[in-house]
Amino acid sequence: MGISKKLVDAKDSAPTLVEGQDLLGGRVCTNTALRLAARRLGQLYDEALAPLDLKATQLALISEIDKLTGADQQGPALQDLAARLAIQLSALTHALRPLVRDGLVELRQDAQDRRTKHGVLTTLGKTRLSEAVVRWAATNDQVEAVLGPASAASLRALADQVASDAFLVAYKAESQPPALSDNRQE
Repeated sequence: MGISKKLVDAKDSAPTLVEGQDLLGGRVCTNTALRLAARRLGQLYDEALAPLDLKATQLALISEIDKLTGADQQGPALQDLAARLAIQLSALTHALRPLVRDGLVELRQDAQDRRTKHGVLTTLGKTRLSEAVVRWAATNDQVEAVLGPASAASLRALADQVASDAFLVAYKAESQPPALSDNRQE
């Protein structure tokens, strides 16, 4: 069926749909393609982690907490963790709630600045991380086997490129398309 474009008749302000008209003009949407691929991969990893009551996004989160935890075992500040994951602090705290509830992560106040909280893996969190990494690795190896090593490496390299600050700077430096005006007559 495709995407239908709404056309406005000059006599009537109610939009009409024209079946089969390609709104994108034959172009493909990179965002849609990446989201579909990410959802498919996410489902595969989520299925592998389901016996541990974890999702792939949660594994990424506890893995990052583990990676950023220093010798002092204080754990990363939530602001630093959010920046590292390229998400808003509010989204991070929302994502941490089930991990805190299930006893995998503790939130601790900073000794010097009581406004700052740190994410710390509990003993259960460290155990669950170790178990999850085994399941993640098996799934990751299978995905790489299906894609082939070269395609898997290219996919990761392109994803890293798009996620980079350099890509964002280059994108913003390009000329932006003109803003669409509101053609509705009032």
